[in-house]
Amino acid sequence: MNRDLRRDLYAVAAAALLVVAAALTGIAIKRAKDVLHVGWPPLYANWGPHVGPGTPAAVTVAIGVVAYGPSLAARLPWRPLLWTSWATAMAWTFSLALIDGWHRGIARRLTTGYEYLQVIDRFQDIPDTLRDFTHHILISSPDNWPAHVAGHPPGATLTFVLLDRIGLGGGAWAGVFVITAGATATAAVLVTLRALASEVLARRAAPFLVLAPAAVWAGTSADGYFAAVAAWAVAFLALAVTGHRPPATALASGLLFGLTAYLSYGLTLLAVIAGAVLLLGSRRLRILPYVIAGLAVVPVAFTVVGFNWWEAYHLLVERYYQGAGGFRPYGYWVWANLACTVLVVGPATVAGLRRTGALLIRWRASPDAERRMGLLLCAALLMLLVADLSGMSKAETERIWLPFALWLLAAGAFLDRPRVWLTAQAALSLLLNHLLLTGW
Repeated sequence: MNRDLRRDLYAVAAAALLVVAAALTGIAIKRAKDVLHVGWPPLYANWGPHVGPGTPAAVTVAIGVVAYGPSLAARLPWRPLLWTSWATAMAWTFSLALIDGWHRGIARRLTTGYEYLQVIDRFQDIPDTLRDFTHHILISSPDNWPAHVAGHPPGATLTFVLLDRIGLGGGAWAGVFVITAGATATAAVLVTLRALASEVLARRAAPFLVLAPAAVWAGTSADGYFAAVAAWAVAFLALAVTGHRPPATALASGLLFGLTAYLSYGLTLLAVIAGAVLLLGSRRLRILPYVIAGLAVVPVAFTVVGFNWWEAYHLLVERYYQGAGGFRPYGYWVWANLACTVLVVGPATVAGLRRTGALLIRWRASPDAERRMGLLLCAALLMLLVADLSGMSKAETERIWLPFALWLLAAGAFLDRPRVWLTAQAALSLLLNHLLLTGW
């Protein structure tokens, strides 16, 4: 066993110990006084071994990616690789969701009492509802919004309202939309890596982005859709700063960055990775006016209609502490959230991040493309850590942090023996989805 592999295994073992510590500590806390509000700490899930119609498909996809993913990623032409990555990620996410069955795994997920589809009928007059949106955020307010509607800007709910308006109403269409759109995030990350680092690294990362444990929660969670919008905002910015069809890509990036702020308040942290992209690009000053112009579109539109983002955010903070955020202990979740992230990104990502740290230590001796990719990974990790320290993400981060964790998966590009690591990723995903009944 070579030294790098041994160190990788040490890192994975340490991450596994973190997960075990979070589980054992969480169980002890629940037995003393259940203030965690999760069924199987640190995850928002319950123990429930099961199989379902998605089981054969998930195993088949996993075997296919492990056996052929690295070689296909190396030799497919670039555009077919992007389409293939999207299709395979979508198949992986659908098959994992269907382990819980069509109804529980997809059709019902976004229709529960906490979710967006509960309030579709209250958006008959969209401008009027947006003007009145902040009056229903607090639990004490009349006709208060369900938890996820209150916890996000109205762009999130409006997505499902518009789907309903074009004839794609109901939980089944919402679930299919979220999985289909969310899977495109894989292609967006590949586009970014190719533009800012190298095509070789992007190709090496592709199988790890496709066969991600994160897919357990991306299907079916609206946060998977948010992650895709955020990823394409970054991808278009990467294209713009490297001279690929500006100003169109710069405008598209700004427009999507503006939209992310109205999908989830926490996605304002994308400013960190956007800053890293600008730092790595050579045309940042030329494209900034176009990015800013695009960035203004969605906020101006919502503000003109009458929705006040800042007022809503401050009310959300108050609502958060009126609910589970008020009794979930920060002292536990500030580190247990990281254990959740280990399960979301998998052992290959842990080993890849270990290698990322090593190459940053050997900065001058590392290839330029690897240094550039390392900076992107550091920016993604910083976003996640800031979200953690904020205290506004206590539990359920396996879905909430999907837009941040997604980028960490690319660290698999630094690993030797990709098939071995992909097998570990697939095994973790299948175990999680077959042993636990997750909340998403």
